[in-house]
Amino acid sequence: MTVMQTLPAATEDTPTRTDICSAAPRRHPRPDGQDRYTISEVAAFTGLTAHTLRWYERIGLMSHIDRSHTGQRRYTNRDLDWLDLVGKLRLTGMPVADMVRYAELVREGDHTFDERRELLETTRRDVLARIAELRDTLAVLDRKIDFYSSERTR
Repeated sequence: MTVMQTLPAATEDTPTRTDICSAAPRRHPRPDGQDRYTISEVAAFTGLTAHTLRWYERIGLMSHIDRSHTGQRRYTNRDLDWLDLVGKLRLTGMPVADMVRYAELVREGDHTFDERRELLETTRRDVLARIAELRDTLAVLDRKIDFYSSERTR
């Protein structure tokens, strides 16, 4: 399970806090500082298509991606971490519009923490409701399996 942590990040005058994804972070293919990935490398690493990665950038789900001198996108480990979070949010069923809103809030800065938390709390409630539905469904399946298993032994 991915959880959002907030870590302090020092600046000249005022300390700020930065969201990071953590939970046994995935190993990056390259160390920081040497982390310049092409779109095809990111597609292979994440399982997303190049089309999806371009779409994420176009709709504002990804922040600006650096480009090489030839105009080729160059992703970083931080981008890979963000894509991992986006993948988790997709699994929750969070609407794309809410994911884009969350990304916008992250880019706006620390003063949006409350709104970000509210978005995540709403999504968490939705996930818990889905889990409850799935548990009920699982119980029905278990009863049916037990029924058919006991009928077979008669």
